[in-house]
Amino acid sequence: MSDEKVIIRSKKLIKNHLLRRRQFILDVIHPGRANVSKKDLKELIQSTYECDAQTIVLFGFRNKFGGGRSSGFCLIYDNMEALKKFEPKFRQIRAGLVQKKETSRKQIKEQKNRQKKIWGLGRRVVKKKARRAAAQED
Repeated sequence: MSDEKVIIRSKKLIKNHLLRRRQFILDVIHPGRANVSKKDLKELIQSTYECDAQTIVLFGFRNKFGGGRSSGFCLIYDNMEALKKFEPKFRQIRAGLVQKKETSRKQIKEQKNRQKKIWGLGRRVVKKKARRAAAQED
């Protein structure tokens, strides 16, 4: 971090037992700086809330007009198992927990159009065949 002081404040702190996490809005006051990196914020939150840095998820940060302040959302999961179960795949990819599956746009669209032609129970059968084929590849 730079020599300027960074202050974090949490608002609307909720302990969500169903999703096994603490969730809150994080206000960051950073005078003299454009913004604060998520890595630095994770360190501050880890020291404040006594939790593992890997279980912290930060997203949605926006600077306030005039600068010096930012606001975003923070989730602190109870453990890695809960994070992997409840966190959306795209945020797990951003955090480096899951590798992104590279597929071309054309393949995705062809798959979608093939799926539209199948009705009723046939969808389930096609998905099952695809899963078996993928399992045999691995």
